[in-house]
Amino acid sequence: MKKLLFLAAFTFLLNESSKAQSKSIFNGKDLKGWHVDVPEMDKDKSVKSPFLVRNGLLVSLGAPGGHLITDAQYENFRWTFQYRFAGKPGNCGALVFVSTHRALYEMFPKSIEVQMMNQNAGDFWCIQEDITVPDMEKRRGPKEKWGVNGDKLRRIPNLTDGTEKPLGEWNSMVIECVKNSIKVWLNGEMVNHGYNATASKGQIAVQSEGSEVEFREMQITPIKTLTK
Repeated sequence: MKKLLFLAAFTFLLNESSKAQSKSIFNGKDLKGWHVDVPEMDKDKSVKSPFLVRNGLLVSLGAPGGHLITDAQYENFRWTFQYRFAGKPGNCGALVFVSTHRALYEMFPKSIEVQMMNQNAGDFWCIQEDITVPDMEKRRGPKEKWGVNGDKLRRIPNLTDGTEKPLGEWNSMVIECVKNSIKVWLNGEMVNHGYNATASKGQIAVQSEGSEVEFREMQITPIKTLTK
């Protein structure tokens, strides 16, 4: 009962704060306001983009690998969207504070990734940017192995298990970024919170990384403080 009341209150607060200011960043018709960065498309002009619009949904086909990145930059914002795996559950990610393209492995842009991989949704991945969380050594591993590239420990696991919906059902993700802090909710439950990030603004992006994923109701809302 307490969890249901919390979810109701959380949803109410989000709805009330976003009524006048929220902006849709996906129009359901085309990819206006976004650009595709897929290395394979540079090498072979016959390769098609893995990002498309189908039945009013934004679709990431999962291959070839790459990113769909907003033209605009954002800071102090709440990014909300729903997603589901269209076939087999697998991997994908939502990136914030995106800057230099192909900064890691000639594929991933400099950013902080909020993981969407099945059974790992809400993890942070450091991609040439860094972030701090409570219980850092317990969650990330030995400090001497931390890093933001190569074989360093770049993953910071989320705080909960069992928050993802069954395959085929829609998951709701909320990512808040204020200054250099990030807070993430999945299906109404807070799953990660980081601070002292090495960036505080940038573009946002979604991945094509092995699995077909559908997105809908993608919005950005300016905010001044993180939701408690």
